[in-house]
Amino acid sequence: MSSLLTNTSALNALRNLSLTQQSLQTTQNQISTGLKVASAADNASYWSIATQMRSDNSALGAVKDALNTSGALLDTMSAGITSSIGVMNKIKDNLVAASQPGADTAKIATELKSLGAQLASITSASNFNGINLLDGSAGTTVKFVASFSASTVGTIDVGTKDLVNAGAGLLDAATAGTTTTNFTDGSADLTSANIADTIKNADKAISDLTSYAATLGSVRSQVTDQGNFISTLSDSLTKGVSSLVDADMNEASTKLQALQTQQQLGVQSLSIANQNTQMILKLFQ
Repeated sequence: MSSLLTNTSALNALRNLSLTQQSLQTTQNQISTGLKVASAADNASYWSIATQMRSDNSALGAVKDALNTSGALLDTMSAGITSSIGVMNKIKDNLVAASQPGADTAKIATELKSLGAQLASITSASNFNGINLLDGSAGTTVKFVASFSASTVGTIDVGTKDLVNAGAGLLDAATAGTTTTNFTDGSADLTSANIADTIKNADKAISDLTSYAATLGSVRSQVTDQGNFISTLSDSLTKGVSSLVDADMNEASTKLQALQTQQQLGVQSLSIANQNTQMILKLFQ
């Protein structure tokens, strides 16, 4: 039935054209933003999951920065320990020389004072961003940020060493024999009766420094491995977010061309439908 008041064909054509234009607008938005889920209105579930994953990935970025800082701190401390071991070896060499009958102990004592001051200087200079693991100022344990999961921050813990605390530091109270030696103030006992004990104390100090250097090296390896893992985990989260919200540009491009063609056909169909009224008028001519 043809009606002058209601053009059913035109209404259907207009509705189909509107739907095509909505799909076309959606596809154009995907191409311009690169996202198939740009807001909760597009897909509430995927948008919510992707938002949480982005938040976690951002936190992992902070963890990576913290691990890089921790690595630099450990490198600084390791350099300080290595330098201290080198100075202690020189002190030990002088002590051995002082054991020789007729040795010039006065000159050796002067050299030991200089080396002791060097030890104190190295310890003081082993500072990174206000943190020093070698002078007792950082407490007994330092916790490095190492992970983030389920709203929980994980840490890698490393114990500290006090090298120069007068009367208690590793280098200020070295005891292996029956006497105690303070190496940082150069007061090593060079008397023939106690020189053997002083050498034992030097060996004990070198052994303790070497052991702590190995501890720092182990922690540094942990920090490096954790940094690599966090980078891999961050990449996985990035890929996960992409799979949820990124648009397939090949598909979108193909769909755009199809919708543009469909739009043109829709316009043409609407135009044909609108001619029905003119056809009715011709019946009365």
